[in-house]
Order: sequence, then structure tokens, then C-alpha cells
Amino acid sequence: MRALGTISAILPVLILFGASLLSVRRCSDVFTVFTKGAADGLQVVVKLLPTLCGLLCAVEMLKASGALDFLAECLLPVTELLGIPSDCLPLFLLRPFSGSASLALAGECIASAGADSLSGRIAAVLMASSETTFYTAAVYSAASGMKPARYTMLCALLGDLTAMLVSVYAVKWLFF
Repeated sequence: MRALGTISAILPVLILFGASLLSVRRCSDVFTVFTKGAADGLQVVVKLLPTLCGLLCAVEMLKASGALDFLAECLLPVTELLGIPSDCLPLFLLRPFSGSASLALAGECIASAGADSLSGRIAAVLMASSETTFYTAAVYSAASGMKPARYTMLCALLGDLTAMLVSVYAVKWLFF
């Protein structure tokens, strides 16, 4: 474990040193290349900002309006049939939209049920095995200027559903 800490402390220095040696060997102006890359990065951030603001606003409106709780209540019979704990359902619904909001819900789930509970473990596994699909699609499409392909969102959401179901059944199979 100590070796891993040493490697992680030394690796960034080695990467910077290697990049410096490579730039000297190629006779390139490191500072100019760095500032051009930083300027390009800022342009990407400016293009992404409206999309991210809209997405975050929509997520907060969904949570504040009570629509998330209403949807969870409507889906309760289905989740009981599938054996999904009801306190994990809001996390399942919000995970494809927002990483920070789903992290807060996972923290609440773990705090209320306990880290070693079924719900706590399912929340932890789900957070590690799924993606914020709409956020990622919004960022990539805004950065590239392309709309997602025809079936991209459907396949990504099916992947999210698979991660949700597998997280429930894997935790039940391994721990309970």
C-alpha cells in the first residue's frame, strides 16, 4: 500500500519531466503550446456552460417540485415486484441525470439505512457502476457540436437500467 502512495506521488513529476524532455528534443515552444491548449480548453468550457446550466436547473426543479418523489411512488409496485428497496428508487431515477445529486441521494441512503445495509450497498455499487447518461451526452454533444446518434440515448439508458438491476441482484447474491 505504501508503494502505491509513493508511485502516485512520483508519477505526475515523471510525466511533466518526460513531456519537458520530449519538447526539448522536438525543439518546440512549451509555453506557447500550453497557452494554446488552455485557450482551446476555455473555448470548450464556454460552449458547455449553457448546456450544463440548463441541465442542472432541470435536475434541481425535478427534485424541488416533488416530481421525483411522485414518480418513485408510482413505480413502487414494480420495484417491490423486482425486489428493489424503495429507498434506492430516487437514486435510480436521478442517477442518469446528475452525478452530484445522485451522490447526495446515495449519501442520504447510506446515512439513513447504514453502510452495511442492503440499500447502502446497492447505492454504493450503483454509484460505481453507472454513468450520468444525460449529463455525459450533453457535454459530449455540446463539445463536439454533434447531436447523439439515433439510438445512442436508448442504448445508454438500457445500460443504466442494466446497471441498476445488476447492482441490486449482485449485492443480494454476494452479501444477503
